[in-house]
Amino acid sequence: MRAVERVFREEYGRVVASLVRRFGDIDVAEEAAGEALVAALEKWPDTGVPPNPGGWLTTTAGNRAIDRLRREGQRDAKHQAAVMVYDDTPHEPTGPVEDDRLRLLFTCCHPALAPEARVALTLRLLGGLSVAEIAQAFLVPETTMGQRITRAKKKIAAAHVPYRVPAAADLPERLGGVLTVLFLIGNEGYLASGEGAPLRTDLMDEAVRLARQLRRLLPDEPEVAGLLALLLLLEARRDARVRDGQLVTLADQDRAGWDRALIAEGHGLVRECLATGRPGRFQVLAAINAVHTDAPSAQDTDWSQVVALYDQLLRFDPSPVVALNRAVAVAELDGPEVALALVDRLPLEGYHAWYAARADLLRRLGRSGEARDAYDAALAATRNSAERAYLQRRRGELV
Repeated sequence: MRAVERVFREEYGRVVASLVRRFGDIDVAEEAAGEALVAALEKWPDTGVPPNPGGWLTTTAGNRAIDRLRREGQRDAKHQAAVMVYDDTPHEPTGPVEDDRLRLLFTCCHPALAPEARVALTLRLLGGLSVAEIAQAFLVPETTMGQRITRAKKKIAAAHVPYRVPAAADLPERLGGVLTVLFLIGNEGYLASGEGAPLRTDLMDEAVRLARQLRRLLPDEPEVAGLLALLLLLEARRDARVRDGQLVTLADQDRAGWDRALIAEGHGLVRECLATGRPGRFQVLAAINAVHTDAPSAQDTDWSQVVALYDQLLRFDPSPVVALNRAVAVAELDGPEVALALVDRLPLEGYHAWYAARADLLRRLGRSGEARDAYDAALAATRNSAERAYLQRRRGELV
């Protein structure tokens, strides 16, 4: 069962992207992908996982979609498009974006959709994230996110958006949404919001792969280089971030376990971004991570540079989450009392990282009772097993 779920989560976005290209309908693609999963759950426990599980899921889902369209008697354009898979007739040209998943990403980031709807829909289709996981990433209730995704799909269907392959001229105005989606997919891979594996390596691998594809497509866009650098620098620390089932904070990570090749590549891209003189959100985030990965130890980190970079980042992204991360850096520079005053004024109640930051600062100030309450709140707000194990240990160390 777990093997089926793992394969499906890894392949879901690829299967959906392939079906959207073939059938031009997101709902048909999602329903067929779901039916393929049911078929795999029924068959694979007896026969074992096939040698090419992604191909098996794609073929099965395609056949289920064709069966569904035939049953519904839709001998229209959709049906004809489905039948075409057996013909020698070439598929619709892919346009400037050759990769199925990257092309679907640009399609979902259509300007007719609100920015938050573009990101949510793409996370659902390409990232394979559940509605609950996406809601947590956006800090909104699950019902709100479900309605947002449903409205986005209806709007796309009404506008026939999926039928149109993005042209080269469409790419610049959709790039911001595409970058945000890749960033959030990478974030979910870096620290999963749901239960199960604490790190979603499949999502991070896919975010890096798509960012590399995007870099080849748009080599002169510094924000693309910045995002790729950021993802590489986060990925470089993957093996050091969980030990014995517990999350390991940056300060306690064994830096010998970091991937130096990825760090060198990420640093090279950051230097390239600096040379362009066109800073942006992802370039600054990458620069912050470059400072961290350049330091031989947490104590040797140039915290004044980190805080200065967060000040710059706030100009591009004046969100309370960025302000929270800046406050954590301020704690290393000006002490926990100054940082706690900054944290307490942020409107982030319900956000696990906010509670966790408060708990740590209160612990450092010797305010154990308040720290204990904050750890309890953080534990109640996260389902990530490694993070929960870390928070429980820290809470247990309070005197």
